[in-house]
Amino acid sequence: MTSDYDLVVVGGGPAGSTAATAVALRGHRVLLLERETFPRYQIGESLLPATVHGLCRILGVADEVAAAGFTLKRGGTLRWGRDPEPWQFSFAMTPRLPEPTATAFQVERSRFDEILLRNAERVGVEVREGSPVRRVLTEDGRVRGVEYTAPDGTARTARARFVIDASGNTSRLHGQVGGARVYSDFFRNLAVFGYYAGGRRLPEPNSGNIFCAAFDAGWLWYIPLRDDLTSVGAVIAPEHYAAVQRDPRAAWQDMIKACPEVDRLLTDVPVATEAPYDRVRVRKDYSYWKNSLWTPGMALVGDAACFVDPVLSSGVHLATYGALLAARAVNSALDGSLCEDRGFAEFEARYRREYGVFYEFLISFYDMERNERSYFWSAKKVTRVNLDEAAAFAELAGGVASGDRAVVGSGSLGAQWSAGAAELEGAVQRLTAGQDRTNPLLSTRVVSETFRTGNDLQEQALYGGPLDDPAPAGGLKATEDGLSWLAP
Repeated sequence: MTSDYDLVVVGGGPAGSTAATAVALRGHRVLLLERETFPRYQIGESLLPATVHGLCRILGVADEVAAAGFTLKRGGTLRWGRDPEPWQFSFAMTPRLPEPTATAFQVERSRFDEILLRNAERVGVEVREGSPVRRVLTEDGRVRGVEYTAPDGTARTARARFVIDASGNTSRLHGQVGGARVYSDFFRNLAVFGYYAGGRRLPEPNSGNIFCAAFDAGWLWYIPLRDDLTSVGAVIAPEHYAAVQRDPRAAWQDMIKACPEVDRLLTDVPVATEAPYDRVRVRKDYSYWKNSLWTPGMALVGDAACFVDPVLSSGVHLATYGALLAARAVNSALDGSLCEDRGFAEFEARYRREYGVFYEFLISFYDMERNERSYFWSAKKVTRVNLDEAAAFAELAGGVASGDRAVVGSGSLGAQWSAGAAELEGAVQRLTAGQDRTNPLLSTRVVSETFRTGNDLQEQALYGGPLDDPAPAGGLKATEDGLSWLAP
């Protein structure tokens, strides 16, 4: 009952499918083990252009995703900051990317994830659903495979040169790489979310935008998935957990009523009754990162590795980008062009940098909301980031966050974050005034750094490589197909 592979991937979501597909495309033998049977429900429905036009094109699935009929997303609409009126931002932020690629989609994850998983099968990945992994196999200080339970209940063993854990935030395997999960105190929030059978749409051309609205208790997302389906979620302080636990549906609807901008979009609209959208769900304490992301023979990607507050729709991007980085390291090690240590050092440095720039952006973005009456928002100020978290972030960044400038210690971060928040707020004020010839958000460091990797990924898919050299001194470049590292 033992089989041998080049790579075993645990988890069939976007991160797992990405890693498996990218390695199988190089002709390697890959096994993907998924505990559930697809299609299955998942949250994280609002995508960024880097996933749609970068990652999906590299994996060879862009045309199928485009033909699936998902809601087109041109950017975001926000009731956030000093301006009492909602304002818009567009993904059309760089002239180097053609207009059709300056868009994304709002997706039903059950459909989107299955498209990625079936694509993995088509390119040669052996996919086994209903097969939970029981434990990781180690030998001589190296991960050598996994034990799992087959759908018929029998215990089986899959040995492999590499294992990638993409089993999500409930991963039972992430401890194998060492280190601990570091939970963010600043983003220690609670999400309660559900669905309506329709809802009013924003005026064209922004009808497909995600709408995020700040209110006293936190903020709400409003995502148009179909004409007859809207995802609505409240991100609130953990102090509300007792009320949410008593009656999640009542607490969810109370939060919607407390936010007039969203409530008016749902007047006389019934809640969804079709499964799996008929439930109200809760997730808490979901912003975290791992101190260690890999060990010899094994790497963590997706929510098994990290997650950060969802206001910028970064979840699927961080998950799939990290998976692609891990796949590059695996491919380079398997073909002998690069040693394992070098490839996975690049994986970890770039993955940490990407998490770091989103984390820094979100601190600046939260600081923009000036609702001084609110307990939630008064706690979400740069000045309220505790020193322990700043020190932990400085260790996470390791000198590669914030445009690859060295982070000298937690003390300097407060001033850096405050400056970024002020710069972002000024740019948003100019954006709402509409007087700039170019998008003023482009001029801010936090925005340009946050979207830099996504732009590079799209250029990799479109042109065979970024138009600017993204590799830091001593860093590696990706091959033209984006699937492995070029040997230095």
